[in-house]
Amino acid sequence: MSMNKLQAMEVFVRVVETGGITRAADGLRMPKATATTLIQQLEAALGVKLLNRTTRSVSVTTDGAAYYERCVVVLAQIREAEESLAQRHATPRGRLRVDVPTLMARSVIVPALPTFFARYPDIELQLGCSERRADLIDEGIDCAVWSGELADSSLIVRRVGQLFFATCAAPSYLAAHGQPRHPDELASHRCINHFSPRTGKIFDWVFAKNDVRIQTSLGGHIALDDENSYVAAAEAGLGIAQVPAFVLKEAMERGSLDIVLGDWFPEPAPLNIVYPQNRHLSSKIRVFVDWTADLFSEHDGIQLRSTLRNR
Repeated sequence: MSMNKLQAMEVFVRVVETGGITRAADGLRMPKATATTLIQQLEAALGVKLLNRTTRSVSVTTDGAAYYERCVVVLAQIREAEESLAQRHATPRGRLRVDVPTLMARSVIVPALPTFFARYPDIELQLGCSERRADLIDEGIDCAVWSGELADSSLIVRRVGQLFFATCAAPSYLAAHGQPRHPDELASHRCINHFSPRTGKIFDWVFAKNDVRIQTSLGGHIALDDENSYVAAAEAGLGIAQVPAFVLKEAMERGSLDIVLGDWFPEPAPLNIVYPQNRHLSSKIRVFVDWTADLFSEHDGIQLRSTLRNR
């Protein structure tokens, strides 16, 4: 089997998974014309039509669907064979594309990366930082860190902990407006809202104490969708905010934020690492997933709830 046929199989698999030759070519970092030629050569060599192509869409034929299933297995076996040999002689290597939330990247993951690269110097990490949940297959992302509940999907999910939040405000705001003692009092305060960059919907505020749960919407003079700007607005004294506990810990140490309603904590969100189930879990993905899980389990800022309760 020639290397060109292997490359053609990889292109074909990516076209089926992403639904388009352009997206497949972008993910594989090759010109669209090259990807198109490889698919045509593969169809010619096999003597069957693998894809139905129109000006607007690409769909897989019955023969193509059967061939896709075989290609996935073959390519996974080849990668596994190559990696088993490589592991005898070297550490995991190659490009690794990971997506993580912005604040977690800045405060938790990036500061710890020197230890990751000291252990895995041959991995080339591309770290995407955003609040959105990307299409991992479509965008060629190997794995991602997501918080919150996950809808049913084809992704493999590894639960790595909980993300705790806390309510806070700048000392300047509290000096001017006072410290609320109950969530009901927030209606008379200035609150900083957070909205979804995808839908524009403003998120509710949630508080829990013992068996009591309060979920409410609060009026505010400003709403932001970017996490960094949201924290900056709180530190600027624009109002009361809810931020991840590891962010508040750092801000309290700097003196830029104080905890508010310290006996009413927002409900924690599940913290997960996700990756596509039809993507072979290579050694470079596996070591990053394991390293991240260990980092979260040992990070004081992630495991912070009891510390904040004692403030």
